[in-house]
Amino acid sequence: MKPHLMEKVGSLLNLFSFAQPEWGVREAAEALQLPKSTMGDILLSLTEQGILNRTPTGRYQLGWRLFELSQVLVEHTAFCIEARRAMRELVERWGETTHLAVLDGTQVLFVEKLQATPAVEILLSRVGARLSAHEVGVGKVLLAFQAPYRLPALLDTLPLTARTAQTITSREQLLHELDQVRTQGYAYDHEETVPGLCCVAAPIHDLDGRVPAAISFCIPAL
Repeated sequence: MKPHLMEKVGSLLNLFSFAQPEWGVREAAEALQLPKSTMGDILLSLTEQGILNRTPTGRYQLGWRLFELSQVLVEHTAFCIEARRAMRELVERWGETTHLAVLDGTQVLFVEKLQATPAVEILLSRVGARLSAHEVGVGKVLLAFQAPYRLPALLDTLPLTARTAQTITSREQLLHELDQVRTQGYAYDHEETVPGLCCVAAPIHDLDGRVPAAISFCIPAL
């Protein structure tokens, strides 16, 4: 497959989201400015490989092969394996929810979530969901432990929007809190993502001292 066509395939897969999980040939072609015939060929090829699935109405959604590949990634990534053990212990002991997240650009991507049956359901943090890094505890941890030369560029592209009345919306305040996170080694989320919910988050360090992921533990606010 030609390099420019590979880029189009990547762009096509990026179209699929929680907001729009299905796409038709015409609308996908228009979104990526490709001929409808070319888009049809790409969709057919990806469907044959299990990357996409064609619905009875002729539209396309992500296929189960992507789920299989994601499980390979999670099951064979060292920090996921180690984090899951700690997450289970937290859930078993306290009966609340834990998360594992990584930083993708200026967004937190949740890659694992464990919760006890009676725990508060946190819909925003389902596996595969994304949140802006400044509004969630794991995001503050992942920002705080970025290499110093990377942080300013990240913050320049991070929109400090408010998800709740408690969310940090000032760059100066965020920088102050990130300094605190580095000093104390963990971060808090005081109802900044979901009203009535508080979290504490901590970094996961690799052998080189970097922080590829963060783990959080969430409880209802008192």
